[in-house]
Amino acid sequence: MRRKIVAGNWKMNKTVSEGLSLIEAIKANVAKVQGAGVDVIVSPPYVMLSEAAKALQGSSVKLSAQNCHQEESGAYTGEISATMIKAIGAEYIIIGHSERRQYFNETSASIAKKVSVVLSKGLTPIYCNGEVKEEREAGKHFEVVQRQMEQELFHLSAEEVKKVVIAYEPVWAIGTGLTASPDQAQEIHAFIRKQLSNKYGADVAESISILYGGSCKPDNAKEIFSKKDVDGGLIGGAALKAEDFLAIVNGFN
Repeated sequence: MRRKIVAGNWKMNKTVSEGLSLIEAIKANVAKVQGAGVDVIVSPPYVMLSEAAKALQGSSVKLSAQNCHQEESGAYTGEISATMIKAIGAEYIIIGHSERRQYFNETSASIAKKVSVVLSKGLTPIYCNGEVKEEREAGKHFEVVQRQMEQELFHLSAEEVKKVVIAYEPVWAIGTGLTASPDQAQEIHAFIRKQLSNKYGADVAESISILYGGSCKPDNAKEIFSKKDVDGGLIGGAALKAEDFLAIVNGFN
């Protein structure tokens, strides 16, 4: 059985005190909506990871970082390593998010290296891929996603790739007012799983959780999550309000 996952990416939002208040609200109510086999993850900014880890002790809610550097240590001012993140107590790291690609010029080579270093530390990468609006309109979305997987994921062994969570991001549907339909989400998720099957075999492909990362909200989560190859969501704006985030978690019920 694939794990069902709802992960909240807070991006560059919330002070430490605001973030801790959000965590407390999620902790207080998550048991009411979290079904069996559903992992709930929060991903605050770096500056509150340590406090968040303390606040989440004894809770079913898991902790993720939003990024890490591809090297284990060194003269990289302003960067954070996977080793540091693990020492804090996080279990996941988001890698290759569309905003990292767009605004910080992350390359397929660096993303591939980050995926490997995260796995080497015993952490779980939430690996993101997806196409921008121009690529979708040109009918190149399958081509783009396949290329990303080949360059950023397919260097892994079958045993390694089974430990990766994939988050598909239709970049054209993030913060634009546009939304991929549940059928569009299923179509591309099925395509991703097919590429995994072609490379690693059906058993491996069927074991990997694939999350939808495009404008998932309380009013569409249930329908999106009902699709065969959609195993949850990587949530952006709706993760900043406990009520909205928990309503999305409830989409599995």
